[in-house]
Amino acid sequence: NIKMKFLISLLTLSSAAAFAPSSFTAPAATSTQLYGEYGASSTSFYTTTEKQDSYASLEAVLGEKCADEKVRLVIKDMLEACADITEALRTALVTVEGSANTFGDAQLSVDVIADQLMWESCKNSATIREGASEEDPEVRNTDEQGDGEFTVCWDPLDGSSIVDNNWAVGTIIGIWPKSTGLIGATGRDQVTSLVAIYGPRTTVLVALDDGTYEFSYGCTPEGCELPDGSFEPWICSRSDIKIAEDTKIFSPANLRAAQEVPGYKKLIDMYMVDKYTLRYSGGLVPDIYQQFTKNMGIFTNPTSESSPAKLRLAFEAAPFALLVEKAGGKSSDGVTGGSILDVQIDSVDQRTALAIGSANEVDRFNDWVIDGN
Repeated sequence: NIKMKFLISLLTLSSAAAFAPSSFTAPAATSTQLYGEYGASSTSFYTTTEKQDSYASLEAVLGEKCADEKVRLVIKDMLEACADITEALRTALVTVEGSANTFGDAQLSVDVIADQLMWESCKNSATIREGASEEDPEVRNTDEQGDGEFTVCWDPLDGSSIVDNNWAVGTIIGIWPKSTGLIGATGRDQVTSLVAIYGPRTTVLVALDDGTYEFSYGCTPEGCELPDGSFEPWICSRSDIKIAEDTKIFSPANLRAAQEVPGYKKLIDMYMVDKYTLRYSGGLVPDIYQQFTKNMGIFTNPTSESSPAKLRLAFEAAPFALLVEKAGGKSSDGVTGGSILDVQIDSVDQRTALAIGSANEVDRFNDWVIDGN
């Protein structure tokens, strides 16, 4: 055991040495490569992203890639909340809390903890004026001083149905300016959005001025140690991420609708016949997040008469759509074929169909499922 602990310590020190302070320069993107025709087993996709000599700090990236000082501050507030949720998930048991959310769903202990941490973050923030949680979809004032600028909407812990399996779950956050608020605004009005995924590591996608960036949390429990002995809690692990126009990875939600929507059945059949790789967990965050790590993918969630829309526009679809479209992907509202970012938010709990990911596959979804071609 002593030898093992010593070995782990050496590996940790070796990893931490890679995090050197520097002015931010976006590292050259190393896209996911394919082994064989589609992967080592002809169905798998493995990363070839190589370790860098150094990684830029959160401060360096925000200083160069986010011009608005208040947006920089709210991003840091939300990342701090994601860090707190990370630590809570490591120690909290997944049990039924004994309470229910607005929709009558039984709340889990981790749902309640994550939601409380988000509310605390909003109340303690100097830049946030209003908050709304998917657990209780009502916009509430959090700005006691009256100086807040942003309305923040969040799904505190997306993936409640799979968290007891210890599968990856996440937090989804959309942020709107005071000039629009939430009601009557669109997803395109967001000043930024963030999606955190809690798996073996905690990483967060953030929409910045020129694209989508990923930040990784704490390479050690104290953070990432720099040569000067200081620690950085967050480093930029992926810069200006791009989603390819084509994909061989698909994530089909609401398969019940394929029994009623001929175009969706046709689409699923095509994925299978053409040997696309199925990557679907039932968690919205991991199922869409993989598009940023594999640099491709398509997530589909159409509706039918007996399978109505479940995804929340403000809490889930719009924040993800901002990140995907900034990375070169597309989104569809599943009804008109237009971008999710152009759908007006008329109620806090508004639901929507969704197709999102690689542009050519979203176009195919619109053509087959919506237009019936």
